[in-house]
Amino acid sequence: MKKAYVFLATGFEEVEAIGTVDVLRRGGMHVVTVSMTGNLTVKGGHDIPVVADALFEDLSYADADVLVLPGGGPMLNDYEALKKEIVRHHEAGKPLAAICAAPLVFGGLGLLEGKRATCYPGFEEYLKGATVVNAPTVTDGSIITGRGPGLVFDFGLAILEHLEGLESAEQVAKDLLLK
Repeated sequence: MKKAYVFLATGFEEVEAIGTVDVLRRGGMHVVTVSMTGNLTVKGGHDIPVVADALFEDLSYADADVLVLPGGGPMLNDYEALKKEIVRHHEAGKPLAAICAAPLVFGGLGLLEGKRATCYPGFEEYLKGATVVNAPTVTDGSIITGRGPGLVFDFGLAILEHLEGLESAEQVAKDLLLK
């Protein structure tokens, strides 16, 4: 079973985090939500408290198949330890995924150099080195980016497709339509 870590910081976009977790779990992935705040309860950008599965400092990320950054603003860019894990993961050739404003973390780390990427309108300048594409999701190599909260299911399905294959993503999409 593939494993995803989804990182939550104060002000995160609830739809992007929870919607992505839902799609990935429906696709059979083991998903761990991770609080960056030192407290398991993290308040999102719309004042919705979410209880994470674990604290960042209590985990090792060597077993991760994908690291997922929901948006809501640039707040995940403030966590140096997270950025070190992202670089380690990238250097190991493992997938990274970010939606909305969160791809700016990858841009700031130089991980988008020569790659295609998308983000929430207005954050394009932070995708340093990327060719910005106006698309719901973009997968270029091991990096998956999503445009914003209205496209969270597309984002989750793009992650599933990358990790589990097209058939798995198509089945989850059908299941979402039927429920």
